Amino acid sequence: MAINCGQRLLLHFRVCWPAKLRRRFLATAPENWRCEEARRKQPRKKGWKHKKLKERNSSWEERLSSAVTPLCGLPYEEQLQPVVNGYRNKSTFSVNRGPDGNPKTVGLYVGHGKGRDIVCVRANHLLNMPAAHLQVAQCYEEFLRQSPLDPCLLFHLGGHWREIIVRSNKKGDTMAIITFHPQDLSPEELCYQKELIKDFFLQGPGAVCALTSLYFQESTMTHCSHQQSPYQLLYGEPHIFEELQGLKFRISPDAFFQVNTAGAEVLYQTIGKLSSVCKDTILLDICCGTGAIGLSLAEQVGRVVGIEVVDQAVEDARWNAAFNGISNCEFQCGKAEVVLPQFLTSWTDCHPLTAVVNPSRAGLRYFLTSFLSSDYRVVRALRNCEAIRTLVYVSCKPEGEAMRNFLEFCCPQAAEKKLVGEPFMPLFAVPVDLFPHTTHCELVLLFAR
Repeated sequence: MAINCGQRLLLHFRVCWPAKLRRRFLATAPENWRCEEARRKQPRKKGWKHKKLKERNSSWEERLSSAVTPLCGLPYEEQLQPVVNGYRNKSTFSVNRGPDGNPKTVGLYVGHGKGRDIVCVRANHLLNMPAAHLQVAQCYEEFLRQSPLDPCLLFHLGGHWREIIVRSNKKGDTMAIITFHPQDLSPEELCYQKELIKDFFLQGPGAVCALTSLYFQESTMTHCSHQQSPYQLLYGEPHIFEELQGLKFRISPDAFFQVNTAGAEVLYQTIGKLSSVCKDTILLDICCGTGAIGLSLAEQVGRVVGIEVVDQAVEDARWNAAFNGISNCEFQCGKAEVVLPQFLTSWTDCHPLTAVVNPSRAGLRYFLTSFLSSDYRVVRALRNCEAIRTLVYVSCKPEGEAMRNFLEFCCPQAAEKKLVGEPFMPLFAVPVDLFPHTTHCELVLLFAR
């Protein structure tokens, strides 16, 4: 599946290539690539009605497996990354009505919001989640069912208890983050609920989870950052720590860290090989999270500059650099569309620049506040900086918005879009299987000019 994703992506680039280049590419492509191109032109056979009929004859557990881990029945004879089962170090469990109608069911969703057929199904049978995460979810459900407060299914309908996020490391430390809608509770009532959930996991039935950290967040929105609503540590350590490629990383509750630690090592090694950096290289680590990519390549480059919008993640990245004795890294906090253009505009160094971009699944356009007014600021800054000769783009959803970024990097010069820099050319697309049992993979693309 991962290899096919890389094939489809490079074939998709033919759209923006001249006709002669497209013909030459397909003429020299492997036979199975040309077969894939021919297959894509054929009409699809079975539509959504067939899928709906099949789902009606399946159990709720089978439907959830089909939605979350559709490839769980396929053997991994030649596994592309070291860990196949229970590899997730972060899991998010929702609270909603289960198959039996109980609104205090903790699990994952089956169904679609548009069809108003969402059902929350326990995830105990999923192969990609570790037993410790499933145990925390099960204990949280037990707590909810004995709590007199209702769950918050829809904000306007009231209720309080919402999702729970579980993070863990290879050592076995486990962090839980509970999201709670305060509605009109008084400060005293909020403190009482926090004490109840704390006692449950510290001294009650939830003690079996052996949590090393328990956080509580009062949230009146779908997603709240730490700046919008601070994470409150009820007990335990404020961070968990993970070791990766011989380095130690500190991870805050909302800091980004690849969900598959063993697979992340393969990913970062792949990035290092493709980027071909050297001691003269200045590495730009855009959307750097806790700094894992930049720090893992710091020994091979002259300097690393990381950019990240989450302030807690930047604090983690700076701590990680100091703790590991790495002195050639600096991390700047801010939106990429603001920090990056300012940095590149003032760039006067003669050393070569290599950029590594690792945005969310929405691609770089996620950071733009307005499609028309922001005018491709991140893509434009990278494209128009002639000092950047190599660009590595890491995407977990290359067929989505990220594809627009690829085309913007590679399209002919367009003054109306202010894309006046020399276009990049896609050289390699390397899939890394970070998500076994699913149809997704992490795709590393190398662009050069």
